[in-house]
Amino acid sequence: MSTSVSLEPPPDFPTTVLRAGDPGYESARSVFNAMIDRRPAAIVRCRDADDVARGIALAREHDLVLSVRGGGHNVAGSAVCDGGVMLDLSAMRTVDVDPDTRTAVAGPGCLLGDLDEATQQVGLATPLGVMSGTGIAGLTLGGGLGWLNGRHGLTCDNLIGAEIVTAGGEIRRVDAEHHPDLLWGLRGGGGNFGVVTAFTYRLHPVGPVLAGGLSWPWSAVRDVLRFHDELLAAAPDELATAVSFTRDPEVGPVVSIGVCWCGDLAEGERVLSPLRSFARPVVDTVGPTSFTAWQCGPDAGYPRGRRHYWKSGYLRELTDDVVGTLADLVPTMPSTASGIGMQAFRGAAARVPADATAFPHRVRQYDLLLLGQWDRADADERNIAWGRRAHDALAPHLADAVYVNNLGAEGPDRVRAAYGANHDRLAALKRSWDPDNVFRVNQNIAPAPFSSSEDR
Repeated sequence: MSTSVSLEPPPDFPTTVLRAGDPGYESARSVFNAMIDRRPAAIVRCRDADDVARGIALAREHDLVLSVRGGGHNVAGSAVCDGGVMLDLSAMRTVDVDPDTRTAVAGPGCLLGDLDEATQQVGLATPLGVMSGTGIAGLTLGGGLGWLNGRHGLTCDNLIGAEIVTAGGEIRRVDAEHHPDLLWGLRGGGGNFGVVTAFTYRLHPVGPVLAGGLSWPWSAVRDVLRFHDELLAAAPDELATAVSFTRDPEVGPVVSIGVCWCGDLAEGERVLSPLRSFARPVVDTVGPTSFTAWQCGPDAGYPRGRRHYWKSGYLRELTDDVVGTLADLVPTMPSTASGIGMQAFRGAAARVPADATAFPHRVRQYDLLLLGQWDRADADERNIAWGRRAHDALAPHLADAVYVNNLGAEGPDRVRAAYGANHDRLAALKRSWDPDNVFRVNQNIAPAPFSSSEDR
């Protein structure tokens, strides 16, 4: 339920503050998931770290909840709070690329397309997600699964520095020499420790990729999944794939595999040839393309303004029972805009030690996502019910783990599952940097309690 708070910033407050009724307020509180309909008491439109510090101080002075919006793409809608202060970082959208050091510094309002476009101008890239409209901030802080993970690791593995504003309003530089404990936490620990106002990334040479989609008749789904799984087990790191199950309004259920090869193109043709010739795919769009074009490919399928409900988990083994369950679920999806995705997690990303970053899930597996999306509010009940029913059916086959960026409002047990063995270390780090849990409108890691012998 929305709450009403009369919030007047100080007369000399130099930052733009929007309240209900002001021009721009409605668009600023609108995010990717149209089911999110929250009304902040104030939206602070930030231009730099000093503005962020002022916004934090404003919330704390009035004892109000604080939320932070970067790209606004998170399915849980944690960018927007009810009755509190929302920091809007969407205008902080600059990218500076240094081709000599192969690094880039990007603002927290940047979308993936902004960073890709800037880095690809000099033939470089950092691992990001799979659609250009995703915000870099949430993606990076939660891990970052995408098409370059097999060769270059997760997005968070390539985060080498940051500028952060703490709960106390201090602006801190974070890197391997300055607060390395905090850098560890930012690599997958979400927005629990402060507001990141600049991200510094390691870049890698990335030229044209061999990428596209393959689709097969539904009758081939079991054979295709098994063959793809076997091919991945022996494939080089340069190959990334994502299986998707959709329900076409005319032909019914469809199984597709998106592929991206980020190495030598001739070698990619050789590696992908068995998959492209298996069981006679009815669609094959695989070919050389620019990396930026491939990153934009899925955008049209996920427009803003749709209603979303997601459930997720990690699938460690593709058994016959799993395949059978998936085959039974897809025809029952209420919305033809929905889908089930299985993104392969492998290669360099899976070889990082589990405790090297806050992101702990470093094994070969599939990130399985039940992605429900639809247009009308009167369809909420049946689409949400399908998502829950599908997750219950698959749960016996899923690990007790989940990708934090796929979580909705699922509670503290699921947050613990997202961080596994790293959770207690993250809670201790939270206690050091945000003991009052100012940054709690997120997949929250509560501060570890102080012992009786410790000074608070």
